[in-house]
Amino acid sequence: MATNNGYPIDLQPQKNAIHPAPPYNQGPAIPGQGQVPVMPVPQRPAGCPPGLEYLTQIDQLLVQQKVELAEVILGWETNNKYMVKNSMGQQVFFVAEENDCCNRQFCGPLRSFVLHVQDNIGQEVMTLTRPLKCGSCCCPCCLQELEIQSPPGNPIGYVIQNWHPFLPKYTIQNEKKEAVLKIVGPFCSCRCCADVNFDVLSMDETTKVGRISKQWTGLVREAFTDADNFGISFPMDLDVKIKAALFGACFLIDFMFFEHNK
Repeated sequence: MATNNGYPIDLQPQKNAIHPAPPYNQGPAIPGQGQVPVMPVPQRPAGCPPGLEYLTQIDQLLVQQKVELAEVILGWETNNKYMVKNSMGQQVFFVAEENDCCNRQFCGPLRSFVLHVQDNIGQEVMTLTRPLKCGSCCCPCCLQELEIQSPPGNPIGYVIQNWHPFLPKYTIQNEKKEAVLKIVGPFCSCRCCADVNFDVLSMDETTKVGRISKQWTGLVREAFTDADNFGISFPMDLDVKIKAALFGACFLIDFMFFEHNK
């Protein structure tokens, strides 16, 4: 099979290959025309999956979920959409959920999903998949998980929920399913007028290396929508595939703890 930098050509994301028009693909934002400025495309280092070169130059991401009027007015669950920015406010990715109506309405936040992550020119650079599993915290065999693929079809990392009697805990695994980092959340994820922090820790849980933070967005938005903002921080020199896995963990956390109809 022909390859390009070690990745099969037939797995390379093609421009507008998945969703050539809204709502999945917004199209590139053009500075000066009333849209969000976009992050310039950096040079891709050797061994970096196509499209993840953006992550090599940043240590923070802001994930902003779009507010859907159908959810606010009717309480009707729609496919989630997110804009992802860097610390300078430049758009890095656009994320859109692919799901069917029955799954969204009847399974709610427990639903399986596929999230398509596109860059600013509409190329799908990551695919995040969550299988449908029972949400019982009392059953260790019903723990949640997420697979991160880049390019789509090529797994590069996993987020695995760990059983714990009262704390949300996850393990970040690399493409070989080797444990790399831990994520530990608070006892209570419901806090008024304050951020909710999930710490990224070393495997022995003694060293803090990053954070996934659900940010307080104001009383009105918190009360009437489930559209949330998240901040993700990690070391600049962290392996780009592990950065992508932490990025994926943000969405699993969102669905498990904050995706509730208001």
